[in-house]
Amino acid sequence: MPRASTTSDAFNAVAEPRRRDILNYLAASEKPVGEIVVALGIEQPSVSKHLKVLRDVGLVSSRREGKQMFYRTNGEALRPLHEWTKTFEHFWSHQLARVKVRAEAKMKQN
Repeated sequence: MPRASTTSDAFNAVAEPRRRDILNYLAASEKPVGEIVVALGIEQPSVSKHLKVLRDVGLVSSRREGKQMFYRTNGEALRPLHEWTKTFEHFWSHQLARVKVRAEAKMKQN
């Protein structure tokens, strides 16, 4: 079965760990490409390639200032990813509730 294109949608785009790293880095604020390269230790051509994929699926937007390109995360485009992962939230909340109960029981024993 052929693999889906990485540029077909946000889910395929974030399947690549380096793209997730870039999105995480951009979550706080807009950054120029050079800063992304230095912060993540990824070569500039690779960063540009990943940013193009993220931009093509709408997860980041860009603007030019002189010779520099600045990128920022598009929060609205991340909504489908967030909505999908919320489907599984009950797994995590259930586990956290169990940890809380155990911790409280342990505290009462001491």
